[in-house]
Amino acid sequence: MLNINPPPLFLLFAICLLYLPALVNAAEISTPPPPPIDAKAYFLQDFHTGKVLAENNADEKLAPASLTKIMTVYVVFKEIKNGRLKLDDLVTISQKARAAEGSRMFVEVNEQVKVEDLLKGVIIQSGNDASIALAEHIAGAESTFSDMMNQHAARLGMTNSHFMNADGLPVEGHYTTAHDLAIVTRALINEFPDYYLWFSQKEFIYNKIKQHNRNQLLWRDESVDGVKTGHTEAAGYCLVTSALRENMRLISVVMGAKSASARANQNQSLLNYGFRFYEAHQLYQGKTALTDPRIWKGQQQTVPLGLDQNFYVTIPRRSYNDLKAEINVNKKIIAPVKAGDKLGTVRVTLKDDEIATRDLVALQPVDQGNIVRRLYDSVMMMMEKDEDGK
Repeated sequence: MLNINPPPLFLLFAICLLYLPALVNAAEISTPPPPPIDAKAYFLQDFHTGKVLAENNADEKLAPASLTKIMTVYVVFKEIKNGRLKLDDLVTISQKARAAEGSRMFVEVNEQVKVEDLLKGVIIQSGNDASIALAEHIAGAESTFSDMMNQHAARLGMTNSHFMNADGLPVEGHYTTAHDLAIVTRALINEFPDYYLWFSQKEFIYNKIKQHNRNQLLWRDESVDGVKTGHTEAAGYCLVTSALRENMRLISVVMGAKSASARANQNQSLLNYGFRFYEAHQLYQGKTALTDPRIWKGQQQTVPLGLDQNFYVTIPRRSYNDLKAEINVNKKIIAPVKAGDKLGTVRVTLKDDEIATRDLVALQPVDQGNIVRRLYDSVMMMMEKDEDGK
């Protein structure tokens, strides 16, 4: 019988030390790069935080085709919100709108159509005729409406966009980027959540003609609820999508794909990548007091500080326990204070790397106290300085 002696304990210990780094590294697998996307440009972003999860050529100026209509609809929604337009207003269809090329809603000259129906014709059917009709009704001429589009684009920070029409048919000087399209999409969802529901509608019937939404992902992925397709020979096949899973919303933009199925598949790949390897968390609720520091010379002794809106972070999956938050309040807050005044910060780190900082603001105003309170607090502040040796 072969007699095998066990290895000495020190040898086993040495072996464990040798393989320990490999075991640790295996447990801490880094986030892989995004999937390959065969398109001119793409962009993947978390809706709540704005964190970019994947991009390529995102700021390259490209022909957007009907993705233009996202901005068209945004401007119309703004007009409704500002009280200058109503959903049941009637729009008279012009010869120019009726003669629009490409995808159509099939409105007729001199027909009067409700704004709501035209909006659905733009959003669901991608109607060029409906886009022109709305532009003419709001601004008098499509060129003037284009000026409005450009003004809103500049206000939103779409620095690489310029619009020449409302429907997206190719014309020199009409361009945008994958990044800019994500900006306007994010604004549209954030500012008009009720109207955004129309982007998930799969079909629309007008003049007894039923047309289907061209966004294939609405049928394939129940988490997808928008946004818009586009195609011209110059632009290729384009698609902006948005999906909501477990309180995390992503916006994905693909421009210049080679086919309708390719743009759908590539957006699906980007969405799956984002949801698979990242997670979003709401750390703090906006308009809620996080701390109540001392305020000097005021009508009250404390002031509630919080955030002006909900505070989200986007992080790699399984890293939540590595998050740390630090609240820093300004020293010696002195009345008067207005609601919204910045009086500190909330700083969030992940493994000692800062990933987000938000201003800590006064949630309510605090006026100056009476003369007795101000004199008393002045003395107390001087005494604190003396005690601190300052």
